[in-house]
Amino acid sequence: MTTDTTTTATDEVADLLPMVQQDPWLTPFEPVLRARQQRLQQRLDEIRQQCGSLSKFALAHQRLGLNYDARRKGYWFREWAPAAEALYLIGDFNGWDRQATPLTRGTDGVWEVFLADKEYQNRFTHHSLFKVHVVTSKGSKDRLPATLRRAVQNSETHDFAGQVWRPETAFEWTDQKFRIPNCVREPFIYEAHVGMATEEGRIGTYLEFAEHLLPRIQAEGYNCLQLMAIMEHPYYGSFGYHVANFFAVSSRFGTPEELKHLINEAHRRGIAVLLDVVHSHAVKNEAEGLADFDGSGGQYFHEGERGSHPGWDSKLFDYGKPEVQQFLLSNVRYWLEEFHFDGFRFDGITSMLYHHHGEGVAFGSYEQYFGADADDDAILYLQLVTTLVRELKRSAILIAEDMSGMPGLCRPIEEGGIGFDYRLGMGIPDYWIKLLKHTRDEDWNLHDLWHVLTNRRLGEKTVAYAESHDQALVGDKTLAHWLLDKAIYEHMHKDDPDPIAARGIALHKLIRLITLSLGGEAYLNFIGNEFGHPEWVDFPRQGNDWSYHFARRQWSLADNPDLKFQYLLRFDQEMIKVAKATRLLSPTAAGIARELNIDTNNQVLIFERGNLLFVFSFHVDRSVPDYRFYVPLGGRYRILLNSDDTQFGGFGRIDNSLTYETFEEDGVNKLSLYVTSRTALVLTRI
Repeated sequence: MTTDTTTTATDEVADLLPMVQQDPWLTPFEPVLRARQQRLQQRLDEIRQQCGSLSKFALAHQRLGLNYDARRKGYWFREWAPAAEALYLIGDFNGWDRQATPLTRGTDGVWEVFLADKEYQNRFTHHSLFKVHVVTSKGSKDRLPATLRRAVQNSETHDFAGQVWRPETAFEWTDQKFRIPNCVREPFIYEAHVGMATEEGRIGTYLEFAEHLLPRIQAEGYNCLQLMAIMEHPYYGSFGYHVANFFAVSSRFGTPEELKHLINEAHRRGIAVLLDVVHSHAVKNEAEGLADFDGSGGQYFHEGERGSHPGWDSKLFDYGKPEVQQFLLSNVRYWLEEFHFDGFRFDGITSMLYHHHGEGVAFGSYEQYFGADADDDAILYLQLVTTLVRELKRSAILIAEDMSGMPGLCRPIEEGGIGFDYRLGMGIPDYWIKLLKHTRDEDWNLHDLWHVLTNRRLGEKTVAYAESHDQALVGDKTLAHWLLDKAIYEHMHKDDPDPIAARGIALHKLIRLITLSLGGEAYLNFIGNEFGHPEWVDFPRQGNDWSYHFARRQWSLADNPDLKFQYLLRFDQEMIKVAKATRLLSPTAAGIARELNIDTNNQVLIFERGNLLFVFSFHVDRSVPDYRFYVPLGGRYRILLNSDDTQFGGFGRIDNSLTYETFEEDGVNKLSLYVTSRTALVLTRI
């Protein structure tokens, strides 16, 4: 009987989804996870019956919008607007005559017109401007097409129009040998905004970024570039998160070919490029965006109150509608194939996952993830998009911005998950800011610190970061600014012994290193913060008299040999070099960190990860000459990285050339080190 019972219990566990086997607390919700799998399979079956495959379903952009037909010699223009009464193509090619070029409605709600070269080749050409005039039961408006590839803004009227974009010579890619797995074993991500990447008070360009920023990113050791604000948005100050034209490369920074040049050059340097994609909402502007396009009040978005985000003042997609699924999936395919992006960081996932959008909700129980608050249509869409990306580019990197902790978000669909690779560790930067705002250095709780940095779901990879663009926005301050305050302007000369600056520089290094080494399986840095950029980000707006002063990066600070910013940059480079060389973030090569010692009296935290020992002293002034602690493996050790080294702006209190041999004490292996205040040491066994 005992054998039979054991066998039955074993069989029951084996029948559970891998996610549930790993986390028994999910057992009551396995029916929900399986229902999600079944719904996805049902939708995939429907799509395959309709289109042959999911990847073919995601080709709407090759039919809709403006597409050149080389066989028939002319342009097709098509628009999905099922509730519209009439559509007309207007532009400089027909004198913006709202009656001259009507479209014909198809049975599927798609309107179309063909512009033959024999009639239009001399007036509908590369750079021609156009819009679509939409007549609805509510009236008529000039609109930008939904799948518009290029929108340009009139500098005088500030009005956006579509622009025909068909250069005589196609861009020639030279990245055929670039392979993501060869260059990105673990992601070290450089989050950047092209427009604010120059030091001058203006908008930077794709070409300038390729020429000046890519060499920096490569030299600093980052292997992933995450680009913000690429999808066209009418308001520059939205940081690119209020998208109007989902298929259009932002013309503020240059042309589509110039973006392709940037990506091609990144690949030449061994850097993968991720797109910060916004499918969580859309700008509510009707003149530039999709809102109420066909006059139905919905179409791409939910109708009524459900179609508006209460906190973002934007429109919310109806993810359950097949045409919306097709629009967004086609958008993903377009960016992957047309621009050779290597993956995506999906913005605002929390808002998508729940009907309440995560607003004012504290996630404290599993019921919240699997109950009525979960948006099944959005979850289905996310499963569709991760499935599509795997079909098109198996090694692409998928990152989800979710603060709710949805179980399985970053597990394969077949295991019960949603299919992303990484989630952003959003609690980590919030913790650092809260700590610096409200707690004296002397009162830091190392047990809390350890918990925050290691508290993540087993089997789901996390992108750790001390600060991203969120922490740098006006109204908050960068870590460097929190640490240094006005000393960042007054006491950064390398010969200035100011204690506030010394404290800030020391903690900046410790915070970044412990975040990288404990917080996840990937690491992210926001442009300029690697050297302690002194100021927040504030884009031109009425409130700052349309100034670009805070929408730029002061690279000269990092390059000035007389300033201390160089020390932070040098430490960041060395930190990443060590982490990459030792595969520190690899779930298989290094695994998770193991706590060895938390000493609240001396404010010392010691742990191992992979083959490395990490010794952090957060004490404000105490240095211990003979600090003894347990190590799992006996032998000789040497220092790989020392934050107190003078080349990193430290005091040089530790001799990096020394080797340390373990000794037996109390029946265990121990090391003895000189542990100096506000210092981090990384050691390896030799």
